[in-house]
Amino acid sequence: ALFSLVTDVTEGLAGIAILHRCLSHFHPLPSDWFKFSLRGKWLFDVALGCLMFPFVNQLSQFNLTLLPLMPSTPVTLSSVEQSILARDPVAMALYAIVVSICAPVWEEIVFRGFLLPSLTRYMPVWSAILVSSVAFALAHFNVQRMLPLIFLGMVMGVVFARSRNLLPSMLLHSLWNGFVFLDLMR
Repeated sequence: ALFSLVTDVTEGLAGIAILHRCLSHFHPLPSDWFKFSLRGKWLFDVALGCLMFPFVNQLSQFNLTLLPLMPSTPVTLSSVEQSILARDPVAMALYAIVVSICAPVWEEIVFRGFLLPSLTRYMPVWSAILVSSVAFALAHFNVQRMLPLIFLGMVMGVVFARSRNLLPSMLLHSLWNGFVFLDLMR
């Protein structure tokens, strides 16, 4: 779990540094797109986004009926699931930090903070939200979760586009990941 946390933080920081270094002289983003602010009327959008969570669960079930796990495929448990089954409180706390804080921060910076606004230079905002949502889903490498991840990416994209503030989409992403993590612990 500690290795996972250190790896996630290191990869996230390295990725952001590389993106910044490679793209800073191009100035691809308008100055008002990449901000974090507690101001604004975004709490309502986050609350509405949270109301979408049951629909995301329904999409997950629908996606599994379209693309069920193959019976011959051995089901392997991830390190997160192994720690949960072992009820290791330290490992579970570290994984909770990874999935509820680190992943939402890095993924929102990349997909909503960089990719979505960059795409708006070449297409309408709604198209940029859809394309960045598909990229977000593909980055998770899980065909059985493709539809719910695209939808979730679209919800976070709309929240980000409405607020032009990364904090609301990060909060919504964190709440979703925390919800999924707690569901795994049952």
